[in-house]
Amino acid sequence: MLKPSRDLSEFLFRFLFCLIFVGLGGEHILDDTLIQKLMPDWVPYKRLVSFGCGVWLAGWGMLILVGWKVNWAAVALGAFLILVTAAVHVPGLFFFPTGLSPENYWMWDILQRTNLVKNLCLLGVCFHLLNHELRRFSLEHYLNSRKSSEVYHSSNKN
Repeated sequence: MLKPSRDLSEFLFRFLFCLIFVGLGGEHILDDTLIQKLMPDWVPYKRLVSFGCGVWLAGWGMLILVGWKVNWAAVALGAFLILVTAAVHVPGLFFFPTGLSPENYWMWDILQRTNLVKNLCLLGVCFHLLNHELRRFSLEHYLNSRKSSEVYHSSNKN
């Protein structure tokens, strides 16, 4: 059976988890035409809100990818997931957008239900990351090993 090292597994875990945040963040930043159409009517300045969400998602997602300040990133992304889920996806289960024709309500239902469940799953990973041990393929591990090496070398000089 193929079993990758713990270091590689930990990196792949972070890489695959952050893909949704970096990818969706990039979409919010570069071309959010569809995202704006799906936003609730009550959201003001849709382009500005979308762009800000994109920077938030991509930025915190990149920190998880490189393995630096992962606890902060998990809290920031978890807070985003809670806010968006409570403000958009839960109400979306009960209300339909004003421009949506009744024959397309089923598509809206599927979109809201899948996003709700997806966000809850992602939130679970954010909770896991609060106690997650970063391994060799992370910036924090690299910086800590350099710091330890410098302390070791400076103590041996004396």
